[in-house]
Amino acid sequence: MSDSFVTDSNLQAVATFGAGCFWGVEMAFREIPGVDTAVGYMGGDIDNPTYEQVCRERTGHAEVVQVRYDPNKVDYDTLLAVFWKSHNPTQRNRQGPDIGSQYRSVIFYHDEQQQAAAQRSLQALDGSGKYREPIATAIEAASTFWRAEEYHQQFLEKRGQASCRI
Repeated sequence: MSDSFVTDSNLQAVATFGAGCFWGVEMAFREIPGVDTAVGYMGGDIDNPTYEQVCRERTGHAEVVQVRYDPNKVDYDTLLAVFWKSHNPTQRNRQGPDIGSQYRSVIFYHDEQQQAAAQRSLQALDGSGKYREPIATAIEAASTFWRAEEYHQQFLEKRGQASCRI
């Protein structure tokens, strides 16, 4: 299954972020009023990838959270702020103990406005002195979103967990 997952007609805008394992990142976005989320894969070179294929780094996809949101309730800059806070953007192809290109830090933009906002926010964070290392986050054009298997959707919520940190 690809792009479709929202039935609320007020959720008119879409944003897609890769920030390591999608479980914890999804939970961070789900806390924002006016959004709905789905986890999946983007940025690779095969159609309809499975979790196992992505984990073996055979597809080029990143684990991502796709956020559908109501721009009257939340703006893209707020989503960017949550993205930056939800992971370490200086790590290349990893987050904590998770290693591989599927865990890369990436913002997939859906239009020129998102691209410009993502670049501005990356430059501001990189120049802020918050991190000793440079920001490794890529900014790429969105491609097809492939929804992950159902057991990955809202994984932490289904288990009553607040985070997936060790």
